[in-house]
Amino acid sequence: MTEKFEAAGRRDFLKRGAAMSGVVAAAGSLPAGSVWAAGSDKPELEEVTIGFIPLTDCSSVVMAAVKGFDKKYGIKIIPSKEASWAAVRDKLVNGELHASHVLYGLIYGVHLGIGGPKKDMAVLMSLNNNGQAITLSNALKEKGAVDGAALAKVVAKKDKEYTFAQTFPTGTHAMWLYYWLATYGIDPFRDVKNIVVPPPQMVANMRVGNMDGFCVGEPWGQRAIIDKVGFTSVTTQDIWTDHPEKVLGCTAEFVKKYPNTARAMMCAILEASMWIDASAANRSATADVVCAKSYINTDADVIRSRMIGQYENGLGKSWSEKNYMKFYNDGAVNYPYLSDGMWFLTQHKRWGLLKEDPDYLGVAKQINQTALYKQAAAIVKAPVPKSDFRTSKLIDGTVWDGKDPKKYAASFKIKA
Repeated sequence: MTEKFEAAGRRDFLKRGAAMSGVVAAAGSLPAGSVWAAGSDKPELEEVTIGFIPLTDCSSVVMAAVKGFDKKYGIKIIPSKEASWAAVRDKLVNGELHASHVLYGLIYGVHLGIGGPKKDMAVLMSLNNNGQAITLSNALKEKGAVDGAALAKVVAKKDKEYTFAQTFPTGTHAMWLYYWLATYGIDPFRDVKNIVVPPPQMVANMRVGNMDGFCVGEPWGQRAIIDKVGFTSVTTQDIWTDHPEKVLGCTAEFVKKYPNTARAMMCAILEASMWIDASAANRSATADVVCAKSYINTDADVIRSRMIGQYENGLGKSWSEKNYMKFYNDGAVNYPYLSDGMWFLTQHKRWGLLKEDPDYLGVAKQINQTALYKQAAAIVKAPVPKSDFRTSKLIDGTVWDGKDPKKYAASFKIKA
């Protein structure tokens, strides 16, 4: 398994070689591999509290603390387990958390005053790509609704009100769920009911029949299969391969007041991300750590399987997933692409969360801390892309490149 994993990683790296540039020069006087003990680059804070929700993609934050990568950069990371994304939002806004593992779209929503109080926010870096899933209930399986097309036929019968859960109104899981439903002609607001449920509560709620489907991060899709309460209909990497997912988010005020601390956090988490993705053995070891009650609180094997790319769908199919959850992927994961942030804005506009088109590029430039990221990347010797934009094809065949976001947001047949 380890050899297969590492060979796949080398192939991925070669394919990306033409798209990724070398290490950028460090801004200012920051030498590679710095350990700040004194001087102007010393972190302003010695301890930082970073929130997380019990999900596999919190792993780089946890491992930065557990493996001591934080100490190298003059800080102590205190991971803080939170109950819901709403709690993360509120604690970021009021300063109880310095930063958090957080939904990409949540940061953008707060910045624009949707899905919570308005506060200028910052995305320091992307934490992971891929690794979420849409789970459908066994009751839907009995009706033959095992994929999007079959689900559309069942929903069209209107024999009952079908309910789908996501984790936060402006967040990634809501956008993946809505996008997937709409791809198959299901209006996520008119044809079905949608509700908000915190990630660790998804499986229990499906078990008692509170929803017919949900979108959430791992390990809860796999947990639903192991507990025989549902099956994976589609993974989010099948909706958008290498999609943006969680970010390291904080307030803009924090970055302005503590820039050295923010950069130190990024360096520590980047090193943790490199370590996790270095081998299947490291990924397996990560599962053994984050399974603990203080972190995700589920069986290590439930986390490990999809962590190392071994998937099953609960319908009898098993496979080796090449687009499993990535934390570093030779530098391709962590850059805060402006186009990634802008995509969430297009979907917020599509679904009526934003009444008017925002200044898509202007907002992304305000939030995504690309300059600070390049400093951190230079210090840890991580490559950065040549452009702030990337091009992707989604499940419905549409191409997103960030060039005309207003036209893109208005182009969908199903929208608010």
